[in-house]
Amino acid sequence: MGSQTQQKNDAAADVVSLARWRVVCSALGASDCDREHRKLLRTWAGFGRHYHTVDHLTACLREFDRARSLAARPAEVELGLWFHDAIYRTYRSDNEARSAEWAARFLASHGVSSDVVSRVRELILVTAHSAAVLTADAALVADVDLSILGQPTVVYDEFERNVRKEYWWVPKRRYGDARSRILQGFLARAAIYHWPHFRESYEEAARKNLRRAIDALASS
Repeated sequence: MGSQTQQKNDAAADVVSLARWRVVCSALGASDCDREHRKLLRTWAGFGRHYHTVDHLTACLREFDRARSLAARPAEVELGLWFHDAIYRTYRSDNEARSAEWAARFLASHGVSSDVVSRVRELILVTAHSAAVLTADAALVADVDLSILGQPTVVYDEFERNVRKEYWWVPKRRYGDARSRILQGFLARAAIYHWPHFRESYEEAARKNLRRAIDALASS
């Protein structure tokens, strides 16, 4: 069991490795970026995170690897995923905007073109999931981030528990009402996922998970 756990940890470390980070930075024209990699991983591992952790970043990058061929600008999509929840405070409503600005500052300070900086910023903002209809790389980022909704029951239930832990300070009834509205918003969409690849993989399971979660919140 110990060796299996170590292998799993090693595989996860490979996904968020410095070597991988260097590749994506180089693809965007940025160099000497090692310090930012350390800073990012420290932030993702910050106190109070239970779902929005390095494990979530790892899962997103793995999901993207399976769908990389869909990306028009894969390096921009990947960089956006590295930063998309870099700043996460449950008592704030501007986490996506602050994460996007961090990414933009980083890229601009390392000589990346303004067009790339602007596109990456917009990709990160997409993860606020306020837009029901997206296209191209923006749709891909959103689908990757929402892939958790279509996971097996045991994985999805852990996701809900961990999100609740992050909002420990919110009273039970208030949390239940707010969480239900968010989940119902996804259910109300004609399709949760934009790309056929994600709809075929996750749409049906996601809708079942969301309905079950809403019922659980109503009865708790």
